[in-house]
Amino acid sequence: MPDLIATLTLLIALELVLGVDNIVVITIIVSRLPEEARRKARFIGLTIALLARLVMVGGVSFILAMKDPVLLHLSVRDLILLGGGGFLMWKAIREIHHTVELIEEHDTKVVNPKSAFWSAIALIVALDLVFALDSVITAVGMTESLLTISLAVIVSFIVILFAAEPIGEFVLKNPTFKILALSFLITIGIVLMLEGMHHEVPKAYIYLPMGFAAMIQLLQWRLFMNQRRNAQEVQ
Repeated sequence: MPDLIATLTLLIALELVLGVDNIVVITIIVSRLPEEARRKARFIGLTIALLARLVMVGGVSFILAMKDPVLLHLSVRDLILLGGGGFLMWKAIREIHHTVELIEEHDTKVVNPKSAFWSAIALIVALDLVFALDSVITAVGMTESLLTISLAVIVSFIVILFAAEPIGEFVLKNPTFKILALSFLITIGIVLMLEGMHHEVPKAYIYLPMGFAAMIQLLQWRLFMNQRRNAQEVQ
């Protein structure tokens, strides 16, 4: 029993770390939707992604078979990681350009709201599955209990569901944090592509610097807020 609890705790922690990536991705995807549609898009997208993850856990033998080479020594898993990582990099670089150049403020292109809504959900699900592929394979290597893996996925989903909106809206309202989050996405995209080419990158080398950069940015934001408050008090 203690071993089961320890494994479950470790799996939940792994899912939550990957969940930070998901929150960043979801924030960027829904940022161009009307504010009233963002919550609905997050909920529907994450719910579909959760069901897809549980299906992946149930079909774990098929997932493991995706590691067999199919093209130029690359497996289906490798091709998914390469495609997902490349898309993340393209999306993040494009969004950084739009944010810095203020292109989104002058975008006059007419987009069907319904089409944009369902496109956002499709992107959320597709990119979540890219992250899920590695996490499911890692989880199966830690335990053979599919019930334990499923429970970890469900618990992490509930946490992400509640954290996605406040974190996402904060990032959108603070452009410097948005650029930092997009920079993280570029890093994650590079790591996914490296893993797709069989170059394993220790996760600690990625998440520790990202966490440190986020803490520095939070301190700078706190300093700015204090300076603005003091200036208002003097006036």
